[in-house]
Amino acid sequence: MSSFSKPRILIIGCGDIGVRVAEQLSQSHHIYALTSQKARFQELRAVGATPILGDLDKPDSLWRLSGLAQTVIHLAPPQNTGHRDCRTRNLLRILAQGSQAVRRLIYVSTTGVYGDHAGAKVSEITPVKPQSERAKRRVDAENTLRMWAPAHGVTLTILRVPGIYAENRLPVERIQSRTPALISAEDAYSNHIQSDDLARLICAATYHGKPQRVINTCDGGETKMGDYFDEVADAYGLERPPRLPARDLEKLVSPMLWSFMRESRRVTNTRLAELKTPLRYPSVAIFLKTISKNP
Repeated sequence: MSSFSKPRILIIGCGDIGVRVAEQLSQSHHIYALTSQKARFQELRAVGATPILGDLDKPDSLWRLSGLAQTVIHLAPPQNTGHRDCRTRNLLRILAQGSQAVRRLIYVSTTGVYGDHAGAKVSEITPVKPQSERAKRRVDAENTLRMWAPAHGVTLTILRVPGIYAENRLPVERIQSRTPALISAEDAYSNHIQSDDLARLICAATYHGKPQRVINTCDGGETKMGDYFDEVADAYGLERPPRLPARDLEKLVSPMLWSFMRESRRVTNTRLAELKTPLRYPSVAIFLKTISKNP
């Protein structure tokens, strides 16, 4: 199929996950990837994407996106301050101007929008209660998209993503540095998805995402954070991290890390079946067996 006759997809925020998505879709689609760095052009072309120079913080630089593609995959995080996601607003203003209308938009959000539930289970119908500024910006982005999409005839799929891991995204350095974890009685549940699985699910959403639908894109595991660190340490033949009570650990870690460690929830993934894409790694333990450094 000629690249000119292929359906067009625009990826916003083409980092590690975006590159994996581009690799998977480039055979069947013409992929455009927004980047603010010319230095990344060669990398993006190597995975079959056409790089587009622009910066979500500079609306005047985004004019090339107008009318470019009927499907948009929005992976870009909000800016680092404030309660509103200005980047998403800048993007939507440009997309609304195109003569070729956007028909589908996949937004990759975060399970952080649920906030702390003291270890209780949450689902897609659980009301959001963001506690950190970054989570509040994500909720703002979701709400902005939910208002914009129906008004423009766009099928919106929101994928809420937990902690992403891969061989190059494991807490090995943290474990080697002997950063403590919480004692089990005070530890928080963490939720995960493997990078390649996430990329496959994003690709699946371009075909199977239902209109105005939220999907928790996680493996459904119920592992406490300290146990996760222990699993990684065992796989790499490292000493497990020490454990401390919350009152002692809070004094040793950054406020951002502490906010992650204190939010505890078990995220269910029953809607994941809608994407018709079984996980290759339904648990961290299964993935770690494939890369274990421990003889």
